[in-house]
Amino acid sequence: MDELDKIKKKKMEELTGKVERKNNSPSVPVIISDASFKSIIKLYPLLVVDCWATWCAPCKKIEPIINELAMNYKGEAVFGKLNVDENPTVSEGFGIRSIPTLLFFKNGKLVDRIVGAVPKNQIETKLRYYF
Repeated sequence: MDELDKIKKKKMEELTGKVERKNNSPSVPVIISDASFKSIIKLYPLLVVDCWATWCAPCKKIEPIINELAMNYKGEAVFGKLNVDENPTVSEGFGIRSIPTLLFFKNGKLVDRIVGAVPKNQIETKLRYYF
């Protein structure tokens, strides 16, 4: 096998892996609870957790953005939703004092956060940094 064949083979493996991830990745935000949190952050290499509450107007404002991003970035990132009122252990553990708060996890580790209702492009800029 010459060098060009090796490059072609490697590229095909990469593309096949992306297709498999895209097919197995959710296109809507996954619901996260205190009980499921640890397993979910380990399951997805890049996860954005939307910490929200039903009474929070800014949370409702960014909900359609989170849903759109979950669909647009299927296979590259997964989005999750954590209701802070129903799941105090995780929200207290990460010091969530204001909502909405977006927590960015890469390979199970918290790498970044955004606090407040921000425009879609600001979320995308931060998200792309972790690809």
